[in-house]
Amino acid sequence: MIVTRSWLNEWVDLSNISTDELVKKFNSIGLEVDSISTYEVPKKIVFGRVLECKKHPDADKLNICLVDIGTSTRQIVCGASNVRAGLDVVVATIGAVMPNGITIKPVKLRGVESEGMICSAKEIGLEEMNAGIIELDSSIGSYALGEEVCENPIFSDDLIEIELTANRGDCLSIRGIARDLCAAYDKSLKEEKTEENDDKRIGIGRILSLSHENHLNVNLLYKAVDLKDLKLPFIVKLRLAQIENTKESDIESLMHYATHSSGVILRAYDHKFFCTKDEILAKVSLCQDKNGYASIMTKDNKKASTVGIIQEDASKVKLENGVVLIEASYIPPDIISKKMQEVKMISGPMYYRTSRGSEPELDIGLSYCIAALESNSASSFFGGTIELGDLHEDKIISVSKKEIDEIIGANIDKLKITKILKNLGFDTTKSSANNFVVSVAKFRHDISNKQDIVEEIVRLVGIDNIPSKPFSFTEENKLKDDYFTYKKKSQYRHKAAYSGFFESVHFVFDEKRVLEQYGFETVEDAKELLNPIVNTLDTLRSTLLTGLLRAASNNSKNGYLSVKLFEVGSVFNPQREESMKMAMLFSGDRESQSLSNAGKPLKIDFGFFVQKISNIIGEFELREYKTTHSLSHPFQSAQIVVENEVVGELFRVHPDVEDSYDLDITYMCELDFSKLPSGLKTAKNSSKYQASYRDLSLVMPKEMHYEKVKSVIEESSVEHLVRFYPVDKYSDESLGANISLTIRFILQSMEKTLEEEDMTKSMQSILDALKDKLGITIR
Repeated sequence: MIVTRSWLNEWVDLSNISTDELVKKFNSIGLEVDSISTYEVPKKIVFGRVLECKKHPDADKLNICLVDIGTSTRQIVCGASNVRAGLDVVVATIGAVMPNGITIKPVKLRGVESEGMICSAKEIGLEEMNAGIIELDSSIGSYALGEEVCENPIFSDDLIEIELTANRGDCLSIRGIARDLCAAYDKSLKEEKTEENDDKRIGIGRILSLSHENHLNVNLLYKAVDLKDLKLPFIVKLRLAQIENTKESDIESLMHYATHSSGVILRAYDHKFFCTKDEILAKVSLCQDKNGYASIMTKDNKKASTVGIIQEDASKVKLENGVVLIEASYIPPDIISKKMQEVKMISGPMYYRTSRGSEPELDIGLSYCIAALESNSASSFFGGTIELGDLHEDKIISVSKKEIDEIIGANIDKLKITKILKNLGFDTTKSSANNFVVSVAKFRHDISNKQDIVEEIVRLVGIDNIPSKPFSFTEENKLKDDYFTYKKKSQYRHKAAYSGFFESVHFVFDEKRVLEQYGFETVEDAKELLNPIVNTLDTLRSTLLTGLLRAASNNSKNGYLSVKLFEVGSVFNPQREESMKMAMLFSGDRESQSLSNAGKPLKIDFGFFVQKISNIIGEFELREYKTTHSLSHPFQSAQIVVENEVVGELFRVHPDVEDSYDLDITYMCELDFSKLPSGLKTAKNSSKYQASYRDLSLVMPKEMHYEKVKSVIEESSVEHLVRFYPVDKYSDESLGANISLTIRFILQSMEKTLEEEDMTKSMQSILDALKDKLGITIR
């Protein structure tokens, strides 16, 4: 997007702002400046006026001109075809150094003295506008003959090229850029709406009618002009050359100039194109063409233009005089872009603007264009306008003050936020104390959510004015309960496998008869399976044990002398509520036959199986327990306790059950999987000093449980006692109703190697506690 400082100044007051400041402001509000060019017309080039112009006697293409340069009148020989008497021109006087390095000197051209040069735009460093010399007019402002051209702001202008992102279609015009500057500088946009006196004018309805199809999302505004003697002013020609947008006809050039300035898409149509023979009423129709594009058509279905895309050559104005229809149009960018993707067609120069978002305030652009026509032609205008306006729903976005501060990372004053939004053209009148209800300006097609609103606030506050803070990464933990359950299950499965067990997987169904036979709960009849796949799988299982027994039996029948199986799976209570359990089975030999055991390995026993389970789930305690089912041996069963919580049961399978399944000695364990520990392990300090072992053989009643003894020892809190455990049990006739229980104590200090006196003191504390509370003494 190309702008000049003088052109911007027509829409916003920049008198107290330097170009350097302007460029910095552009960059700070997100309008990145790509390049800057400054026009510097050399000294001694002045404004002049051609007083006389006559042909050179010895050269057909040369003219001898008498030029008033304010301080004197000079004779200058000029070869430009457009030089004539009465023309205000730019004159390079004697001694001027031109941009190409040539110094102007008095010369003779075909025998005639020439004291200077009448200049073209290119010769003084401007863009080439036409083939002749510069023809000055009032469009450059006031000037005096003899005044140096470089003193005039139009000739000492700054051209700024801005790199716009695709979403900023609202800035594809001088007015759009100025609107952003007004918001940044808290200035008012210059807008002069002309008031027309239509009382003595012929109404536009006499020469134009508009019909249309509904729901095409197109806005149109028409004005009619009886065009006469249009002459483009110097400043329009210069600016069109600067933006590299010169056109064949003056009226078409003026349309492009007004479009670039106001942002409104403007077209000029030949009135006669829409009229049939001998008619003066132009019948314009807005309808869809065969490809679904909104198009301007004649009564005879000849296309004049495709709205927002291209104008047909046949409808363009070719004559310098006659009735012309000026059209201002708007179509939403998303509609036109989507349609172009669906059905490709050749586009004109205006499509770039419409596809990114042109200016929807049509009256602004049309008024600007009409004012330019009035100033630069003898044209007359028809009264009134013809308008087609499609209903527009305001885009409403709500965002709280708290959300704005959290996204920005700084506390922005509410009044400042309100002012910024107002300056941007957003309506905030419906906002409450801590919540902004923003009605987005129609020209801001890129604003669709609260993040966009916050971005606009940051843009105008200035990223450099927001205090820097370190990054804070507060990403939500995406690991849910399912993941941790899976991880825990995976860990215990691997531990079981490392301990030599093989995983067994079964259906969640079981045979109800077998479960009831061994005393297990079964699902209530009302919640039972309606259509079991087979009779032996007619209910949801309430235990993993029966499935493991069947699997072990099959392995035993296949000749395996040692069977080690485990399973982690779902079980169901009578209310059909699901839970997860883990079960292990060890049957037969402890190990494979080998040379070390002479081919006769020992059978699995209670202690060995307990150690295997400990390898999988870690430390636990056993409590005397009788199971509620009949799979277990009546005298070899126990509860498993982890951190004072019962997590399951461990037992030898009843000999009758072993026989029924053709199994050798078999031990089983079933655990509540949800109660098994799975948290992070905490490292503890260990002593670097030697540990000492002491055994005590205690005489205690046969009926007394070890739990009582253990509880008393723990409660005594003996210094240096690390742990203790029973190692031997003995009874004979001499002990009568008592037994001898040997307990091993491990003593260790974090500070020193224990001496005999320290150990004796600790052991005596234990004996005193046992004697006082349980009446137990050493053997």
